[in-house]
Amino acid sequence: MNYKIVADSCCEFPAEYDRNAGYERVALRLEVEDQIFIDDDTFDQAKFLKAVAASAQCPKSSCPSPEAFMEAYRTEAENVFVFTLSSKLSGSYNSAVLGKKLYHEKYGDKNIFVCDSESASCGETQLALKAAEWSGEGCSFEEICRRLTDYRDRMNTYFVLDNLETLRKNGRLTGIKALVATTLNIKPVMGADRGEIVQIGQAIGTRKALAKMAEAVAREASCPEEKLLAITHCNCPDRAELMKEMILSRIKVRDVLIMDTRGVSSMYANDGGVIVTL
Repeated sequence: MNYKIVADSCCEFPAEYDRNAGYERVALRLEVEDQIFIDDDTFDQAKFLKAVAASAQCPKSSCPSPEAFMEAYRTEAENVFVFTLSSKLSGSYNSAVLGKKLYHEKYGDKNIFVCDSESASCGETQLALKAAEWSGEGCSFEEICRRLTDYRDRMNTYFVLDNLETLRKNGRLTGIKALVATTLNIKPVMGADRGEIVQIGQAIGTRKALAKMAEAVAREASCPEEKLLAITHCNCPDRAELMKEMILSRIKVRDVLIMDTRGVSSMYANDGGVIVTL
């Protein structure tokens, strides 16, 4: 394989790639009071969610070091494609870019493309899978970089969460002037605008909010029959399946991928959150 896929641990890889040496996730660290969770293969979602629910404090994350990214770039593969969660939400992108600089200084030239996903979770997955697909088709490094940037710019991200407190307390909802009252069971439907979180609608109750999200996905989809519908959920597979059915009742897509969230995505989505990219 002449390429390697590297992503920060906000990215969920399909299960078949978790043990593939050509795919590597660089772990973020999560903190819940005095408990430390490393977002790697040791991450226990149930234990983490239980700790979050029991804590009066907001969980926090810290991005990987540039050195951790640099080491992930060490490979015999000719091309390395790197994906991080939005630079508007984390320092992971900057760390990955610095890791590239450190690599070149220490080890010399290599084709390394660091892509700010302007998304998170399955948005990173989408881009990683496209890089692998186009590499398998024999596209040049430069052509894949161009295609990835274009694909990212046309990809849409949506989510509905039961709880926005982690995002709010960690300052990730800057620019959203008013949040609806959770005591009224009003659920906001959220999206991304160039990597920043925006509110695109709201509904009373989770099911109606999911329906609104499905409407937005269908309305804004461009050539969906050529694309992968990716859905990640935090400990709520039934909601993910419902989301899939709601979307497929409105549009046709090339394929569907449903995954459970790993650590970083679990921290921000909270128990019951659903994220969609197309």
